Amino acid sequence: MRIYLDHNASSPLRPEVRDAVAGMPESAGNPASIHHSGRQARRALEEARERVAQLIDADPRRIVFTSGGTESNNLAIFGTAAANPGRRKIVSSSIEHSSIIEPLNALKERGFEIVMAPVDCDGRIIAGAAEMLDNRTALVTLGLANAETGTIQELAPLAAAIRNCGAIFHVDAAQALGRIPVSVEALGCDLMTLSAHKLGGPAGVGALYVRDMAPIAPTILGGPQEHGLRAGTQNLAGAIGFGLAAGTIEKKLDFESAKIADLSDRLLTLLLDAVPGLKLNGPRAADRRLPNTLSLTFPKVLGESLMLALDLEGVEVSMGSACAAGSVEPSHVLLAMGRTEAEARSSLRISLGWSTTADEIDRAAAIIARVWRRVAHAEPARDAEIAEASR
Repeated sequence: MRIYLDHNASSPLRPEVRDAVAGMPESAGNPASIHHSGRQARRALEEARERVAQLIDADPRRIVFTSGGTESNNLAIFGTAAANPGRRKIVSSSIEHSSIIEPLNALKERGFEIVMAPVDCDGRIIAGAAEMLDNRTALVTLGLANAETGTIQELAPLAAAIRNCGAIFHVDAAQALGRIPVSVEALGCDLMTLSAHKLGGPAGVGALYVRDMAPIAPTILGGPQEHGLRAGTQNLAGAIGFGLAAGTIEKKLDFESAKIADLSDRLLTLLLDAVPGLKLNGPRAADRRLPNTLSLTFPKVLGESLMLALDLEGVEVSMGSACAAGSVEPSHVLLAMGRTEAEARSSLRISLGWSTTADEIDRAAAIIARVWRRVAHAEPARDAEIAEASR
């Protein structure tokens, strides 16, 4: 029986979400229509919006449904840049998700000044990021929790400085939502990215929280849907599934987080005992790292070789962000944290979720240790060999 430990890429659908989406009638109307079916669809959409908003302490009117985290990040970045033409500077960090980095690269080509705050060896933004702000800053865009290492950032202290310089504060909470408490009021942010499939909802649906009066321009033009910020007929089934997942998490967050943290700690302890030289990337302290995420550097092997060998043995893990799958480059996150290319290429991400069991963790620990020994013996990848592979 396969063991799925890649929840940061996508978490399996929760049963209540699967049942609700599968049970939707084929005659479901368009939420923009004013006839009976349309009104029913609108009611279901707004109920989902309320559930998502409640999970982050937000006003439901401030939730804009999108196709997922990537679109939300693009809307936040390009929308802010378009709505603030007099400001040409954006502040971010060196470990952000590709759906932040690539839009920033595009704006850089258009003449924007992009400033990337450095991070320490645990992936935490180095104190002094507020000093990068000035009256030319349009946007500060930062992830609340890193997708690869699980490192949690202390972003709330930045909010006042961002507000004082007149910039917009965007938080990418796609990985944090459903794993730690998330509140737009506690963070003081203007925009927040959310994604359904990270917490057991459907793939292909997400949301952007937009604080009242935050200047942002739409990037998809057409009808007046989503308060005029995201044209096009809404993904009703996706939104309903997102709302149900959000409602479940609101009730179970403390229980699930504690359970997953215990399982994660057990897996880490077992692997540290079984794999000499194994290293954790990111903070060891539980309050500084997502409880479900382990980024581990395995000695004497290439991460890709180990990942493929584990897949053949029924254990599914990854080398980092799913959006970077297939990339031949070492993780930019680990490099920014000071790891060598050899270390980055020898690292895997293991991420647990709502469906992970204690039996799976015990079996996974034994399989990972056994497969690591076999791969290390068959394909010894010393630093020089790994460095050669990077050329």
